[in-house]
Amino acid sequence: MQSITFDNAGITMAGNLHLPDDFAEDGSYPAIVSVHPGGGVKEQTAGLYAAELAREGFVVLAFDASHQGESGGEPRHLEDPASRVADIRSAVDHLSTLGYVDADRIGVLGICAGAGYAVDATMTDRRIKAVGTVSPIDIGAAYRLGWDGTEPVATQLATLDAVARQRTAEAKGADAAIVPYVPETVDETSVPDMAEAHDYYRTPRAQHARSDNRMLFTSIASIYAYDAFHQVETLLTQPLLMVAGSKAGSLWQAERLLPRVSSPKELAVVDGAGHVSLYDVPEYVDQVTAHLTPFFTRYLGR
Repeated sequence: MQSITFDNAGITMAGNLHLPDDFAEDGSYPAIVSVHPGGGVKEQTAGLYAAELAREGFVVLAFDASHQGESGGEPRHLEDPASRVADIRSAVDHLSTLGYVDADRIGVLGICAGAGYAVDATMTDRRIKAVGTVSPIDIGAAYRLGWDGTEPVATQLATLDAVARQRTAEAKGADAAIVPYVPETVDETSVPDMAEAHDYYRTPRAQHARSDNRMLFTSIASIYAYDAFHQVETLLTQPLLMVAGSKAGSLWQAERLLPRVSSPKELAVVDGAGHVSLYDVPEYVDQVTAHLTPFFTRYLGR
């Protein structure tokens, strides 16, 4: 693995480049961009799958989103979908400049919200030849409709009213409001996926100092307005793989997306897994990798 930086319209991006075991500078390799979940960093699940795929012969770039982690960009803790999609394009830019990467064999892997961003980027970046996803969601739908897709419209509008008040307050000099990506505390009433997300991000299981569970509250306005899968019926012509857990509360998102896609597509459901289980639980990671490897091999080569 090599720690690298690359440019994204003036923002310095921080990444980890995972290389195959038999890597040679004069070789020619297929490459994959690995996109972390909302609130994650490159050292967590995006890096885990990057290492798994590197062992299978791919060059894989995991990076921190702009405004987050080790990457540059102000303000900090911003979760802006348009920026997240631009991040992916800049990562493809960087891979295409590497002499040992075959620029005609670049794919994208996205996890959770990173999956929605990956699909969005793929629709409008023809350099991306295949998109794989793990526990895929459209972050816009997840925030508007709630984790299970049942959030009332009145609640959505009330949230936007609160964001509007906060923007006005900040324009007048108030401190920026920060909200967590995942619950800081959980109990027996917590949604199972959210309880496991807390366990993943906020305990030694996968906690990382630069994944601090902080998001600007005003980000929610941009997130609410976002639809990762808008125009997917016509613009997504590249192959799509979705891997999701059978017990994931987010499974409905993959199930709704599947019939909308006209390109080669597959939804692989991992029995017994939840949403976050697929991030790092070894028995599930092995099953996910067993789907990702032949998918990317088929469409990118080895």
